[in-house]
Amino acid sequence: MARFPGQTLSPAACLCVAIFCVSFFSLGQCQTATVPPPVPCSTYTTCDTCVQHAKCLWCLTTNNCSDYPVNWLLPPASICKLSQARWGVCWLNFEALIISMAVLVGSIILGITVCCCCCCCCKRRSSSVDRDEENYARRREEIRQRSEERKVERKARHDEIRRKYGLIGDSDHPYSKFENE
Repeated sequence: MARFPGQTLSPAACLCVAIFCVSFFSLGQCQTATVPPPVPCSTYTTCDTCVQHAKCLWCLTTNNCSDYPVNWLLPPASICKLSQARWGVCWLNFEALIISMAVLVGSIILGITVCCCCCCCCKRRSSSVDRDEENYARRREEIRQRSEERKVERKARHDEIRRKYGLIGDSDHPYSKFENE
């Protein structure tokens, strides 16, 4: 909205400008807040509280929560057996999680491969269809040309027979038939 000389800002616009200024200038104060120190995984006593944190791993055999060993992709057996380890949810063990993820990833890769193969086959089919269509059009044109040649030959023979029996007059004298009568 354009402001013309003599116009004043509405109270709502003044309030918006004031809130923007206060929030802009107080932004530096919000960043100085201290972050609380992280809680160690060993303080969690139940599986439900432990697996809520991505950095923690619950072991059913020892009933304790430990830090997830980020140095390894899979937790080693010295920490907890895969069939007894819980991460993310308590009802699914780590071994089943790995197997289900592998099946899911394998299915996705297989699906992508099948789609790519189908696309490649469709392109080949469409090119063979185009080739067949071109062959059909070429044959149709050859047949049409032969038909035209035969038509011209037939007309020439018929004209020759008409001239032989006097059924066709000279093109120079279209009324010559009437003159002879």
